[in-house]
Amino acid sequence: MTKTLAVRPRDAASLVVLRGRGPRCEVLLGRREPRDRFMPDLYVFPGGRVDSSDAEHPAVSELGPAVTERLRTQQCRQRGRALAVAAVRETYEETGLVFGKIEVGRIRPALHLLSYIARAITPASSEIRYHARFFLARAEDAVGDLRSNGELLDLRFVPLPEVAELPLMDVTKVVLLEAARCADGLPDDRVRKISYVRDLPRVRYE
Repeated sequence: MTKTLAVRPRDAASLVVLRGRGPRCEVLLGRREPRDRFMPDLYVFPGGRVDSSDAEHPAVSELGPAVTERLRTQQCRQRGRALAVAAVRETYEETGLVFGKIEVGRIRPALHLLSYIARAITPASSEIRYHARFFLARAEDAVGDLRSNGELLDLRFVPLPEVAELPLMDVTKVVLLEAARCADGLPDDRVRKISYVRDLPRVRYE
């Protein structure tokens, strides 16, 4: 019997955007197209794959020392900045929210606004795999009007208590738990890692 080789995960990044604090805190989510091959019809954070140009993309400001150190120890020493840029760039493209400045139609990210809270690796059995990193930012730090470019449907801020009513992937649920901790002012220096063993999720802190 021929053994099928696992697909190598591609680097991706998402931005968890919180608005408000405490019991009134909301998170930005959008629903993927039902025809999408990856996570169809599920609600997700804005984000996407890293482009080859993201590492050298000009920015208004760079990542803070703590975030840089976290990324350096999370198997992405050379890719940390590119991942953060991708999260901000994809968020701008998909939602219209600008964390930084727009110059000549191109976003220059303000990377100091981001914190790094989680990463996840798609199961080895999946035909499409990503090694996704999840950054966190506050909506109050963004400019621009919320609007979808068509990639995400029903794009809106959802109160955290109502998120459980939406169709979500297990990774999204775990990241939301970490985001809720941050909303309550309880972040720590660890990063949640979501991986899979025999297609079952395993969550631990790194």
